[in-house]
Amino acid sequence: MVKSTSRLALISTLFISLVNATVPGSSSANEINQTQKKRPPYTGGALYPQATETRDLRTLDGIWNFRKSPTDPEYGYRNGWYEQDLEKTGPVIKMPVPSSYNDVGEDVSLRDHVGLVWYDRRFYVPPWWLQNGQRVWLRFSSVHYAAQVWVNGKLMAYHEIGHLPFEVEITKEVYPNASNLLTVVVDNTLLSDTVPQGVIKDTIIGNGKVRQEQSYTFDFFNYAGIHRTVFLYSTPQLYIDDVIVNTDIQGLTGFIVYNITHQGTPSPDNVECLVQIFDKNDSQVAASHDCAGLIEIGNANFWWPYLMHPSPGYLYTFKASLIGPNGEIVDTYNQKVGIRTVTWSNTSVFINDKPIYLRGFGMHEDSDLRGKGWDPVLWVKNFNLIRWVGANAFRTSHYPYAEEIYQLADEQGIMIIDECPGVDTDIFSKSLLVKHKQSLTELIRRDKNHPSVVMWSISNEPRSANRLADAYFGEVVRHVKSMDLSRPITIAISQTYTTDKSAQHLDVICFNRYNGWYHATGSLTTITNNVVDEATAWHIKHNKPIIMTEYGADTIAGLHQMPEYVWSEEFQVALMSEHFKAFDKLRQAGFFVGEFIWNFADFNTAQTIIRVGGNKKGIFTRSRQPKASAHHLRARYLAVAASDTGTAPPDSLYISDNRSKLHEEL
Repeated sequence: MVKSTSRLALISTLFISLVNATVPGSSSANEINQTQKKRPPYTGGALYPQATETRDLRTLDGIWNFRKSPTDPEYGYRNGWYEQDLEKTGPVIKMPVPSSYNDVGEDVSLRDHVGLVWYDRRFYVPPWWLQNGQRVWLRFSSVHYAAQVWVNGKLMAYHEIGHLPFEVEITKEVYPNASNLLTVVVDNTLLSDTVPQGVIKDTIIGNGKVRQEQSYTFDFFNYAGIHRTVFLYSTPQLYIDDVIVNTDIQGLTGFIVYNITHQGTPSPDNVECLVQIFDKNDSQVAASHDCAGLIEIGNANFWWPYLMHPSPGYLYTFKASLIGPNGEIVDTYNQKVGIRTVTWSNTSVFINDKPIYLRGFGMHEDSDLRGKGWDPVLWVKNFNLIRWVGANAFRTSHYPYAEEIYQLADEQGIMIIDECPGVDTDIFSKSLLVKHKQSLTELIRRDKNHPSVVMWSISNEPRSANRLADAYFGEVVRHVKSMDLSRPITIAISQTYTTDKSAQHLDVICFNRYNGWYHATGSLTTITNNVVDEATAWHIKHNKPIIMTEYGADTIAGLHQMPEYVWSEEFQVALMSEHFKAFDKLRQAGFFVGEFIWNFADFNTAQTIIRVGGNKKGIFTRSRQPKASAHHLRARYLAVAASDTGTAPPDSLYISDNRSKLHEEL
């Protein structure tokens, strides 16, 4: 366990690592123009855009123009599609941003498209931004999988790896009093050295025509497009580039260790920093005049998980300001801060030095029509359901989610195991390692300040029995620890404890196993012992805390069959109950720290004969309606939460007063 007395010293060494960490760039064979895309690795976009006294903010969300590329990926480049409006060079369709493009149309070729697509729209820059000498920035919160961006015909940015943001300054390229053309080309192809990996196959379909087909081993649909908000925002010429915070607790006192970095002109030599800490009532509780330092808050309100404290998710506002030589405010940025610590031993994980037990889900960014597109209505509903069930955590399986989701988790005290896009990692090449590390560099830069993030997951179900996995994941873990020592590192492992070669590098061991479904389908009698035996074996071998991160059964809502039978709601409930028995035994063993059912809600997959309209392991349908299993899991999670806090479980539906019938005898 990392002791409190040493955490401040450890934290102070992280800032230089986090600011400077990067991974050398490499080329890949996806279809975006090779010459134009060779750029240094992306290192910006650490701060979520916001409007302040010194910054303004717009979004470019809405209806864009859209066109699929012909089979020849160079066709659009040769014909200058980025130099003028797409509608002037041929037919376009309307495409909402944010969304995945796959399910928006009625054309199967669009849903299953492999290769390039083109987007464009026009936008205006508020003239007062440029008149006041503001910098103009364009930020994409997520484009999957790779993207090139042009402004007024000039190539401005290239980014590879979906689910992570990138931004570029466009001040010199925009017109102050006219519309500006924004063009984006998106490439969804996955290859052996992309994160995640895939395979492209050319199929001859007649008349000499070739169709590209994408295959991959992961069990979710490879949705593509501009998935999250596109921001247009301004900053001063001299601006805050990043804010890094970490926290510690000693007794009732909270500590915020911070570092503010700034970029730009004029020379920052005469610039000072002002830091102000405000509580939830907007009362200032602390301040500092240094750009890096330690702030102490007496009788602090700590950040606690949901159902672990009467006021979960308490957040302070950390206001960072750059102050000029004449006392003027040059730039400001507001960062939410939750004062909490995460520590771990060989048997436990602790929040604020109290042991935690994670009750949660695997999830997906997936919904009808939108695909993986960010939708605030959907995610507010998701969080309402998470709390209703009594969960306190979820894993971002199997990629980073939208930043707004982490903000909701911060506010509501829901813990997150934050997972990079490395799903089913295989063929452990040097080029893949470079991109895998780069994905974690960008992930940690983006999510480092979220108190809800309590663990980094560096892969899901890698082929870790491969002898190359040992050195590969050893290198990935060292890279993560060079950036952040304040959170444990894990992998959701599907290999057995006898063959896996990755677990020795981890702080917490997570394993996925589908007893009664993929293994011994339909059999419930061996589940409890199998789960207990495997979790115990993992702990005996590695002497580390254990979490079961996936178990479950596909279930068709409304299908009932007694006695219980696979695909029925009764079978899903029965399978869960056998796991609950195992979890209760493991909770008493002292090293088991969490249970995550797969999955929160049904989701789309590639077409296969083992999937009926997608993966149906959700306890909620894709439209977020409960199956019987949702009520069953709710009773479980609320009872476990009550037992861990020493309180009575909340009232459920009335059943009985447990009194015998009154008899009035003559």
